[in-house]
Amino acid sequence: MKKTDELYQTYLDILEKELLTAMGCTEPIAVSFCAAKAREILGKTPDRVLAQVSGNIIKNVKSVIVPNTDGAKGIETAVAIGIAGGDPDRELEVISNVTPAQKDWMREFLSRGVIKVEPLESKYPLDIMITVFGDDESAMVHIVNDHTNIVDMEKNGVNIEHHDIEGAKSDEHDEYMRLNMEAIYEFAETCDLEDVKPMLDRQIECNSAISREGMEGNYGANIGKVIDAEYGKDIRGRAKAMAAAGSDARMNGCELPVVINSGSGNQGLTVSMPLIAYARELNSPKEKLYRALLISNLSAIHLKTEIGRLSAYCGAVSAGASAGAGIAYLKGGDLTTISHTIVNALAITSGIICDGAKASCAAKIAISVEAGIVGYEMYENGQQFYGGDGIISKGIENTIRNIGRLGSEGMYETDKEIIRIMCD
Repeated sequence: MKKTDELYQTYLDILEKELLTAMGCTEPIAVSFCAAKAREILGKTPDRVLAQVSGNIIKNVKSVIVPNTDGAKGIETAVAIGIAGGDPDRELEVISNVTPAQKDWMREFLSRGVIKVEPLESKYPLDIMITVFGDDESAMVHIVNDHTNIVDMEKNGVNIEHHDIEGAKSDEHDEYMRLNMEAIYEFAETCDLEDVKPMLDRQIECNSAISREGMEGNYGANIGKVIDAEYGKDIRGRAKAMAAAGSDARMNGCELPVVINSGSGNQGLTVSMPLIAYARELNSPKEKLYRALLISNLSAIHLKTEIGRLSAYCGAVSAGASAGAGIAYLKGGDLTTISHTIVNALAITSGIICDGAKASCAAKIAISVEAGIVGYEMYENGQQFYGGDGIISKGIENTIRNIGRLGSEGMYETDKEIIRIMCD
């Protein structure tokens, strides 16, 4: 693929949109960002707040610790810390510079009981509308589809900014639908690494740092440390442990940033840390790791395009299969090997549900990375799953379409039931 090709620039644009730096689980951070922006528009400290959020936001904020809150959880916490100390210009790092005094104010504000949370009936899984009130004034910010995608802003009931939801969604969908495994492989093989080196170096640095913190600290269920203690002498054990440890830390309040993938820090960790572990074990040149990361990152984005940002389908599944593809590339695999690795992995783990962000995400990551490794080892040993085996169809693009249909349409009612169970 030539640098002058339109598709080359499209893939670069997608990577730049997706490989963002975020601190904390992206759903509570999106709530904090929305609240901080609303406070900025109001121009003063509000005395009450109405937070209206979709079911998937409730699901993904309910059980995860919000960074810089001294271990607090929940939508009210995410709103309060965004108002107290959020800098909306930092977007997904909105609450990275909170002071002790701002934490004290957050706790006092929460104690007043002036934040009202309402479920938002919406066709968009990611939908956040926050209205802040101060004296006789109000301000509203509405985010849809992506964690910082503001579609409406109002002050005192007057719209000051509006963006068309469906038009923007359609344009982005068309761009992402240009992803396919053959072109992803060609892009990874021919890419001028100077075009991607800064973002991949940031991914390696940030995600390695939080993985180390997860290994050294005490976070959640410490899945990474458990796996490392039992299986860490083996590279596949270390690969799973390093990815899980980053999630342990991230889901449980660690204030280190992560480079995300498909809107998710857990997916960003899953597509990167196993490859970093294998590259070290194999003494792979840095160039080889960069190209493997291009395959894993773009494959995960491709797999998630039809599923969407949030659903009942666990994103670690797609990311784990893509990690397997990157490992296959590090070990000399070609396009055929990579494609079979992904299909085999998807056949193994596609039943894992997403029941919100929390400590157990780390375990789901470990299982999904294992599936990616097994998917590769199957093909290397002359074994594979075939079209007609369950949801697998002949040809990787057909299988990916099946997964997208399963995650977006087939599990729509499952998602609702998961949210009802969690709220009960």
